[in-house]
Amino acid sequence: MTRTVRFTCAGRTDVGIVRAGNEDAFLMIPDAGVFIVADGMGGHAAGEVASEMAVTIVSRALQQVVGRSDADAAEIIRRSLVEANAEIFKRTLVEQDKRGMGTTATAMVINGERYMVGQVGDSRAYVLRDGQLLQITKDHSYVQEQVDAGYLTLEQARTHPYSNVITRCVGANADVAPDVYGGTLHPGDVFLLASDGLTGMLEDYDLHSILSSDRTVGEFVDSLIAEANRRGGLDNITVIVIRVDAVEHSSSTE
Repeated sequence: MTRTVRFTCAGRTDVGIVRAGNEDAFLMIPDAGVFIVADGMGGHAAGEVASEMAVTIVSRALQQVVGRSDADAAEIIRRSLVEANAEIFKRTLVEQDKRGMGTTATAMVINGERYMVGQVGDSRAYVLRDGQLLQITKDHSYVQEQVDAGYLTLEQARTHPYSNVITRCVGANADVAPDVYGGTLHPGDVFLLASDGLTGMLEDYDLHSILSSDRTVGEFVDSLIAEANRRGGLDNITVIVIRVDAVEHSSSTE
């Protein structure tokens, strides 16, 4: 038996209040079930180049996921992030003004009733399910490593002076190790992909409060960005929201 998933989605990026330029990038291809958020770094427009390269390269590969097994889908996602890393790193070697550039990348693909998320860096994926907000990804960051080792509490990590230091990114080194997560879609699920311009300004309970309200996906996006800006908008803010409206039994394959 196959299942058809119906969903609605919206996304937007915002420069924030403090930054002069926007080094974030995002891409949605709803017909292919592909969604990507990238947060570039490097300055002098280099971060902007890295994030745009990442969403372009990764999205091209992820459009080949539909109909594949979880194992194949995970490998496609992993390879796409490794390819993006190689291409960005190559530019840092040959273009002096691009040295040091890199980007986070968090990519989600809907494949039938299943979803897969690939991640490098600290842009996050969440799902609101049955009233609970769950963080799907784990940050590749200095403070997350300190939390995992028991040296910092989650509260200390949020206010730590190195809270924005990431330990993995796409393009900064010759090699990268993406993490891949997967699961089954449930009717009513609300997925959030966001750069740390959002999650650095809002606590998880703030995200939960907004995503639990009676709004359209576009209103979710606008409300999250507006609240991050109201609290200071210290970084670029990028948000994608996907709501699973139905998971339908479409046919029998006996």
